[in-house]
Amino acid sequence: MQFSAEEFKRNLEKRLHDRYGKNISRATKHDLFDAVAASVLDPIIKNWMATREAYEAHPVRKLYYFSAEFLMGRAFGNNLINAGIEKQVKEVLKDMSIDYDMIEDKEPDAGLGNGGLGRLAACFLDSLATLDYPGHGYGIRYEYGMFEQRIENGWQVEYPDRWLKHRDPWEVKRSDLAVTVRFGGTIVYDRTPDGRMHFSLQNAEEVTATPYDTPIVGYDTNTVNTLRLWEATSPNGFDLQLFNDMQYNRAVEKQNSAENISRVLYPNDSGPSGKALRLKQQYFFSSASLQDLVRAYVSRFGTDFGKFAELHVIQLNDTHPVVAIPELMRILMDEYNVGWDDAWKVVTHTFAYTNHTILAEALEKWPIEIFQGLLPRVYQIVEEINRRLLISLREKYPNDFERQQKLSIINNGHVFMAWLAIHSCFSVNGVAELHTELLKTRELKSWYELYPEKFNNKTNGITQRRWLLNANPSLAEFITARIGRGWEKDLMKLKALERFSSDEASLAELTAIKKSNKQRLAEYLKHTQNEFLDPDSIFDIQVKRLHEYKRQLLNVLHIMYLYNRIIDDPDFNPPPQTFIFGAKAASGYRRAKTIIKLINTVADRVNNDRRVHGKIRVVFVENYRVSVAEKIFPAADVSEQISTAGFEASGTSNMKFMVNGALTLGTMDGANIEIINEAGKENAFVFGLSADEIIKMETEHSYNPQEYLGRNPELSRVVQQLVDGTYDPTHQEFKELYDSLVYGVEGQRPDVFYVLADFDAYCRAHEKVEAAYQNTKEWARKALINIANSGKFSSDRTIEDYVRDIWHLKKVTPLADV
Repeated sequence: MQFSAEEFKRNLEKRLHDRYGKNISRATKHDLFDAVAASVLDPIIKNWMATREAYEAHPVRKLYYFSAEFLMGRAFGNNLINAGIEKQVKEVLKDMSIDYDMIEDKEPDAGLGNGGLGRLAACFLDSLATLDYPGHGYGIRYEYGMFEQRIENGWQVEYPDRWLKHRDPWEVKRSDLAVTVRFGGTIVYDRTPDGRMHFSLQNAEEVTATPYDTPIVGYDTNTVNTLRLWEATSPNGFDLQLFNDMQYNRAVEKQNSAENISRVLYPNDSGPSGKALRLKQQYFFSSASLQDLVRAYVSRFGTDFGKFAELHVIQLNDTHPVVAIPELMRILMDEYNVGWDDAWKVVTHTFAYTNHTILAEALEKWPIEIFQGLLPRVYQIVEEINRRLLISLREKYPNDFERQQKLSIINNGHVFMAWLAIHSCFSVNGVAELHTELLKTRELKSWYELYPEKFNNKTNGITQRRWLLNANPSLAEFITARIGRGWEKDLMKLKALERFSSDEASLAELTAIKKSNKQRLAEYLKHTQNEFLDPDSIFDIQVKRLHEYKRQLLNVLHIMYLYNRIIDDPDFNPPPQTFIFGAKAASGYRRAKTIIKLINTVADRVNNDRRVHGKIRVVFVENYRVSVAEKIFPAADVSEQISTAGFEASGTSNMKFMVNGALTLGTMDGANIEIINEAGKENAFVFGLSADEIIKMETEHSYNPQEYLGRNPELSRVVQQLVDGTYDPTHQEFKELYDSLVYGVEGQRPDVFYVLADFDAYCRAHEKVEAAYQNTKEWARKALINIANSGKFSSDRTIEDYVRDIWHLKKVTPLADV
């Protein structure tokens, strides 16, 4: 990208003058950030326009990634690196006496996602642009994101994430492209001149969807793709007559109802109103996005939709946007008079579906009364899709009524969105080899038998631009000094690092880099949380969404065991260890929140007990997010990947840890299996039951947690400490966790996620970690081998797999800066 230092400086000063009426000496930190970001955006916009013009000049197939989440993180540093202007901008800011680090830290994390699904979507957009593929994202512009997590008295408390308190300098509002989305109403029937039935809605609630575009800058290329996010408002949200009648709340009722749709990511859906709002969100962005695509197509090609599937492929990121399937049917049939068969042909050649879970409860299903009430015409279309499906099932399985019912999209008072996706999409993919096999042989076995040609695997990946080049510049320089450039766009080149695995100077430098990154994290936590970490200790880290199957509970029970052992045995002297957690629990997920409370309670006890001072420390990182993750991953010695085998679809934190030189301590689950296969089992710490062993116990109903409690007094002791007053004088705060392990809760059997079964093996694995860490050179060698073999886990490789097997895109390279 072309960069003019003088032009950049002029733009910055003009921005301060025109928007804030200030010069640099009077500007606030936010003023400076806004002006600098806007000045960086200026050259990016030139390539953004050139990219759009290139796509318009060459109407090739484009990928549209529909996702409820895009966990983008901060854009400033990443955009500078990808645009290739980081060094120049730093020099200009230095000449202007503007602190670059201050500018970077002033940017809030975009509140558009929570976990791995959203971060995967962000990595995919980065890779698509970097690889010059025409691929764009569609989602919701959440006003408050998920929430800002604060820890109060050990508990998670949710506060609004005001990431849009100031304007987002990277986005461009496109009011000219707003569309209308309708909810509720009454279906009206009439006939077209050729005698066909035509459907429309009357008296529906209308919501205006306004798009905001954000540039997605490719690395070392002119390609700049687009993330388009929708904001919800009401077209007639303010009733002046009611306001003048002093009915102020009623005067803005419609506006508040509309704005709630794009207010918060994943609102609590434990009740009917929450479920309705979640469904509204999903339909809102799916409908708006499809209207946008169809409008653009019609403006260029007219109402013959024969080429639509040739030019569009829509990837549904999990079940959240699956309602787009019947919505496209509705748009084609009701707005453009396309017949059912022709519309169905377009739909079934346009949509592809990614499954991200093995948990049956995570395969979305909606109560019919909510679905039909909010989306009466869409529900009618789903009924017809299901009616035709059942006809084909009766033909294929004439006497198997159980199978017919099991595969019915509408069943037991619910609409099953995963079933709708599998039936309607031309591709269904899992996100790790084990995950896909389990889908085919267990959770989706009947569907795989019906449509074996649809199923395929696409192991997840991460972008090395953000998670190595941006997050860990010292390690990036270490790599480039040894193997040269090129790995930034081809991570497989890291394999060449293996030849340095016996080079003592390289291993010593790698150890020093890790120590420096640990000091950086320690400094950050000292300033933000008043935590004092020992950079010479083992940094053992588990950061991910808080869910019982991810087994943060197993981690903290081991810490309780370790604490007991140190207190009981004065001769036991393990190497110093710092256990670091970072996670948000869903606002309505009670047990997950209790696990956070337990972690913080144990931390309070351990960190204030002088008997274990300098031996173990426990830290819960508040409000875990991308910008914090960029400090955590480079500092990690041990990557905790301890989900119950067969429950984690893939995981991507495991990949971020690996590329930053952390050693995996994990089960053979999700992408852990592929990571361990690439790095070698001897360079990881593997423990626990296998997926096959767990499936066997599930099938035979043979698991009895009392056996493990009975034969392991240390385990029995820590479990009992949940309720005996050791950590809670009321004996009540952790009783549900205790009951979930020992007796079972809410109709479930005890210890659903095999925490007690894997406890002993987990402790032994930790002992191996402690022993291995004593040999500094050997530990560094293992870390280097992990880095060298992380190439498979680039999202660039994942995207190329999607392109080859599903999307069939062609590269389009924009002209140089115009």
